[in-house]
Amino acid sequence: MTTETAKTQTPEPCCTDYRTSRRSFLRGSAVLGGAATVTAAYGTAMTQTAYAAGSAQQVLVVLSMRGAADGLSLVVPHSDPVYYQARPGIAVQSDRLLVKNGTFGLHPSLAPLLPMWNAGKMASIHATGLPVANRSHFSAMEEVEDADPTSDARVGWLNRLVGRDGTGSPIEAVQMGGGVPSAAVCGPQPVLVTGGVDSVQLAGGTGTSEVPRRNAISQAWGSGANDDLAQGMRSAMDVVADFAPVRATSETPSNGAVYPRGDLGSALQATARTIRADVGAEIITVDHGSWDHHTWIGTTEDGHLKRLADEFALAVAAFFKDIGTLASKVTLVTISEFGRRVVENANQGLDHGHGNVMFALGAGVKGGYYGTMPTLTKTTDADVLVTTDYRDVLNEVITTRMGASTAQIFPGFTAARAKGFMTSL
Repeated sequence: MTTETAKTQTPEPCCTDYRTSRRSFLRGSAVLGGAATVTAAYGTAMTQTAYAAGSAQQVLVVLSMRGAADGLSLVVPHSDPVYYQARPGIAVQSDRLLVKNGTFGLHPSLAPLLPMWNAGKMASIHATGLPVANRSHFSAMEEVEDADPTSDARVGWLNRLVGRDGTGSPIEAVQMGGGVPSAAVCGPQPVLVTGGVDSVQLAGGTGTSEVPRRNAISQAWGSGANDDLAQGMRSAMDVVADFAPVRATSETPSNGAVYPRGDLGSALQATARTIRADVGAEIITVDHGSWDHHTWIGTTEDGHLKRLADEFALAVAAFFKDIGTLASKVTLVTISEFGRRVVENANQGLDHGHGNVMFALGAGVKGGYYGTMPTLTKTTDADVLVTTDYRDVLNEVITTRMGASTAQIFPGFTAARAKGFMTSL
């Protein structure tokens, strides 16, 4: 079976077929120098923020592990002997695992998250994924993030989530950095591109110089002008004003939190600033990768996976320390487009597979190991079989914490019985 890699496949921009209107791309462009998308890039990490009107009662942070993380390394099914037989060079040895039970154990690089695990605020759900395997990074990402396979509407599940109350807030989503939005946030809700937290201001001046410029723009594009560009200008002006509390927050993390150097630390630090400002952000997505490890996935001492797992654990731990008591309303969930094969390849790496692990941390989480782990098979093309649809995991989070309904966010999907890793408000 042929697999695809990020090196050999040229990615198409997400949402090229979302038929984004000219009106959307004009929105705010002359004021902020941005187009209508929602992503903020920090190298390989990226944040996307969706806003509700007023103060957010609950905040959902979705961390996408781009490139297809290896769930069998992050949460090891040590009780299955096939795991060690299939991975003679890269298996995580049982005596190195953290918080083992009779079936699972955590990769030692996740040690910074042990305080959350021990406090019952971290859960893993194994053998999750798409109902049918899709081994193309970009096709699988779109399928996962659209989460509505019966529709051609091309509206992402997070866009449906933020749009469920119909408030029409001008700051529905903010992209800090540039680029195009992920499929999860594409859709009819308004979006904005900016270079970062401190870039959401009127172009051409800061401080007191912004006042006359704002007045001039307001006069030129006042309520008397109703074309697309005028409405976009007014929307952008609202964004600048509403986002001001975020710009006013300190760049210094709170509570002695120390983020690791790197893209993910920068992205989660900006996320924490946004949450602390309490401008109504209820959905924030963070992209991190690439976890596409066809070669040298490594060992617990060195390798590609250890490097990313170290960064992941340190950054997430710093993020929850940074937001302090606000963690009582923040739930973070991870997702990856698919998992890796059971058997290591000839390059001490892993090829594209199917089932994977998802993590949930923070508010409402009942910690521990969840999911039905299938018996592994030692063949070249063996996958981790999916026993839990990834939408069941996301659905449990949004219905218990966000007050959303399954039908609103995952149309046509019949949710299975809840796994029980979340508690209701």
